[in-house]
Amino acid sequence: MSGLKVDAIRIRDHVQRLGERYPPIDLASADYSLNNGAYPQGADANIDTTTTTTTTGEVPPATPDLGPVPVRVRILGAVAHLPFVHEVIRLLYYLTGAATEKAAMIAYQSMSDGLKEMGETAVQRTIVDAIKVQEPGHFAFYRLSALEMVQAGALASWQLYLARVLRSRRFSLVGAKTEEQRTDYGGVIVNLGLDAEIERSVRDIVRVETQLLWAHRNGLNVPSYALKAFREAADQYRGRTQLQAA
Repeated sequence: MSGLKVDAIRIRDHVQRLGERYPPIDLASADYSLNNGAYPQGADANIDTTTTTTTTGEVPPATPDLGPVPVRVRILGAVAHLPFVHEVIRLLYYLTGAATEKAAMIAYQSMSDGLKEMGETAVQRTIVDAIKVQEPGHFAFYRLSALEMVQAGALASWQLYLARVLRSRRFSLVGAKTEEQRTDYGGVIVNLGLDAEIERSVRDIVRVETQLLWAHRNGLNVPSYALKAFREAADQYRGRTQLQAA
């Protein structure tokens, strides 16, 4: 990775700057009016949901997931208090956060470009761009935190090996636990045009873990497990769309 040196003080200062630079957005500043009234029914509701989340930090009520906790998660929770396991989980948490925030950066940029092209600059400026501008700082937090762990020697070589094994076998798209959710995620990939250059998109999304976990072995090649997850989600969405159109 780069020669950037990270410690806990640098991360703390970064978080404090984020709070100072991006205070809560005034709800009155969000303009979700549309110039084109011919959008599909429900578009206003989707924009309103985005506005509420962006300006208040509160996600509107959703149906809770009351399904059983997977066995592997229960086992992991039982041993997570052990220091040598806890550090591995913490690294995986930071890597997941970095990938999620990078994906959000790409998605919001695509949405912003699309809204501008459609002439919907009010929504673009006051809603989507209001979110977009905050994402690089969030990504930086996870990246710095993961890098600090590696630089500080918080993990032994066998722990890094374990992180590679867990990541390669249990990598999943965030928030997409069921087949339906993975298919919906694929819809985001396809509708935002990320599938046109999916290898490039995935390379950007998982760059931090590529550099920290795999560069010594595979250079900067895209981890196959990550590329597979994104491709399969996009394929599932296309398949569902074809069935619905038939």
